[in-house]
Amino acid sequence: MIQLRNVTLRRGAKVLLDGVSVTINPGEKVGLVGRNGAGKSTLFALLNGTLHEDAGDFSVPAQWRLSQVAQHMPETDEPATAFVLGGDTRLMELREQLLQAEAGDDGYAIAHAHSDLADAGEHDAVPRAQSLILGLGFRPEELERPVNSFSGGWRMRLQLARALMAPSDLLLLDEPTNHLDLDALVWLEAWLLRYAGTLVVISHDREFLDGVTGVTLHIDHQKLTRYGSNYSGFETLRAEQLEQQQATFSKQKEKIAHLQKFIDRFKAKASKAKQAQSRVKALERMEKIAPVLADAEFTFEFKEPANLPNPMLAISDASFGYAADGKTTTILRNVNRSVLAGQRIGILGANGQGKSTLVKTIARTMPPLAGTITEGKGLAIGYFAQQELDVLRSQDTPLEHMIRLARDVGPAGREQELRNFLGQFLFTGDMVQQAVGTMSGGEKARLVLAMIVWQRPNLLLLDEPTNHLDLATREALAMALNEFEGTVMLVSHDRALLRSVCDEFWLVGRGGIAPFDGDLDDYQRYLLDEAKRLREAAKLANAAPAPAPAPVAAPAPAEKRADPQEQRKLQAQQRQQLSGRVKPLKKELEQAERRIAALEAEKGELETRLSGSPSPADIAEAGRRLKAVTDELATLEERWLALSGDIEAAEGAAAG
Repeated sequence: MIQLRNVTLRRGAKVLLDGVSVTINPGEKVGLVGRNGAGKSTLFALLNGTLHEDAGDFSVPAQWRLSQVAQHMPETDEPATAFVLGGDTRLMELREQLLQAEAGDDGYAIAHAHSDLADAGEHDAVPRAQSLILGLGFRPEELERPVNSFSGGWRMRLQLARALMAPSDLLLLDEPTNHLDLDALVWLEAWLLRYAGTLVVISHDREFLDGVTGVTLHIDHQKLTRYGSNYSGFETLRAEQLEQQQATFSKQKEKIAHLQKFIDRFKAKASKAKQAQSRVKALERMEKIAPVLADAEFTFEFKEPANLPNPMLAISDASFGYAADGKTTTILRNVNRSVLAGQRIGILGANGQGKSTLVKTIARTMPPLAGTITEGKGLAIGYFAQQELDVLRSQDTPLEHMIRLARDVGPAGREQELRNFLGQFLFTGDMVQQAVGTMSGGEKARLVLAMIVWQRPNLLLLDEPTNHLDLATREALAMALNEFEGTVMLVSHDRALLRSVCDEFWLVGRGGIAPFDGDLDDYQRYLLDEAKRLREAAKLANAAPAPAPAPVAAPAPAEKRADPQEQRKLQAQQRQQLSGRVKPLKKELEQAERRIAALEAEKGELETRLSGSPSPADIAEAGRRLKAVTDELATLEERWLALSGDIEAAEGAAAG
C-alpha cells in the first residue's frame, strides 16, 4: 500500500501539504481533486519519485511497477504500433536478450529468452498495442504511420497508449481526457475499470471521475482528506462536513462569548476571582474550531443578445471539408439543416467524422466546399476554438486582446472599462499585462470566454471549451450557458456539460449529419458497440484485405420506439439464437485449455532439465523442443483469448 505519515511538501518557499497522512490500498482507483495550484501535481511528483517529502514519511512498495504518461511531445519517425509497444520496457529488454542469444548461438540462452518472452506476453503484444491505439480513436490504416506524421494532440494520445501498454502496479494519470473525444473517453473509462492495479488520476471531468474512481483525495488549505466515494459522493460528504463544521463553529462562538462575558464581568471581584480564573483556563484549553473558509467562486454571465434572428442560419445542400496542398478533401456532403433561435444542440460523432470542420465552417473560419449557408439578419457568432491560440496571439496581453476586440469588432469600450471587465474573469493587477503565451491553459480559456462575452453574441459555437477548465470553472460555464438566451452549438467530451446544457443532439457520421434519437447514455452504449465493431473489423483486415469499416451512424430509431412486449419477445428470440452459438465455442475452449495445460507441464519439465547440467546435445534438443512448445502455446493462448471474447460477446448479447 501507499502510505503518507505526517508528510509536508513544499514548492520553493510555499507549503502545499502540511503534516498530511493518508493510505491508498492496492487496487484502489483514486481521484485526486482540488483547485488549480493546490498541490495535485506536486503530490504526483512525490508518488513518481521526482520529488521527496520535506518532512514525515512516505512509502510505496519497492516491487511496484510505475507507469505514467510522458509529458514531452514524442519526436520520432517510428511507426505508431512500434512506439506504443515500446511502452512495455520488460518486453523490449527480453527481445534484446533474445537477439543477443541468437547472435551468440547460445541454445540455452535462446530457450530461456523464449520462455521469458512467453511469460511477458510476447504472443499477443502487437494486438494489445493496436487495440489501445484503435480504442483511443485512431483508424486501422494509421497503425503503421510514423509518430511524427500526427498532430500534437494525436501524439499525446500515443503517449497515453504507451503508458497503458506498460505492465504496472501503480498508474498515474494527469488529465488523461484533455486530448480525447467522447468516443475515446468512453473507451478509456472501460479500460480503466478493467485495470487491476492501483490508479491515481487527476481530472476535472466529473462524470469520468464518477465512472472510474471509488476513492477521492481532496487537497484543500494544505490538507489532504480521504473520502471513500467517487466525486459526486465526495461533494455530498464534503458539503455535509462543512455544514456541520459551520454549525459547530457557531455554537463554539456563542460559548466563547458567554465565557468571555463572565470573565469580563467578574474578574475584578475578589469573591468571583477564582471562578473567573477557572473560565480563563477553560477558554485557553478550548480547541478552536476553524470557520468554514469559502473559496471565492468564479461566476460570469453572457449578456442578453441584441436580437435573435430566426432561423439563425440555414444550411442547404452543403459540403464541408478542407483544402491542403492543392487537394480538396470532402468530409460531409449534402447537409441540409436549420439552426433556430433558442436551440441548444450537442454535436456528437466519432473522432475524425467532421465535428470541428462543421463548427469552423459555421464560424466563418473555413468556407463550405459546396452549397450555401444562409445567415439570419443580425447573426452574431461567439466562437470558442478547440485550440485557443487559433483566436489568441501568444505575444499579446489580455488587455491588448480586449482593446483590439473593442476597436475592430465592438462594442467599443474605454481602457479602464476593459480592465474592470477582465477582472470579472480573474485577470487582475499585473495579469492584464502578461503575455498570453506564458499563461496556463485555463487562463487562456478564461480569456477566450471573456472575449466572447464582450461581443454579445446570439449564437455560441463552442468546440471543446472545457479542455483546460477546472471543475469550478466548468460549473460556472454550465450555469452561464443555461441562462444564455441565444442559441448554443456545443462539441464537448464533458458529459456533465452536455447533459446540463443541451436538449437535442446532432450525430455527425457517414459523411453527413442526422438527428440523434436518444440521450447520452444511449450514445455511450452506441460508442462502445462501435468501438467493438471497429476492433473486430481491424482483426479481419489483418487476416485478409477488406474495405475500411464505415464511419459511425445513428442507431435505428425504430428499436427505441418499439412496443415493450414485442421488444421483450424479440430479445428472448435473440438470446435463444445466440446461446446456441456458445456451446460449440465452449467445447473448443475446453479442448484448448486441456492442451495448454499439457504444454505448460511439458514446458516446465524442459525448463527443469535445462536448469540442471545437461550435455550440449541435450541443451540443443531441449531448446528446440522448448521453442516448439512455446510457439504452440502462443498460438493456443491467442485462440483461447479469441474464443473467450466470442463467448463473452455472445453471452453479453444474450443477457441484453
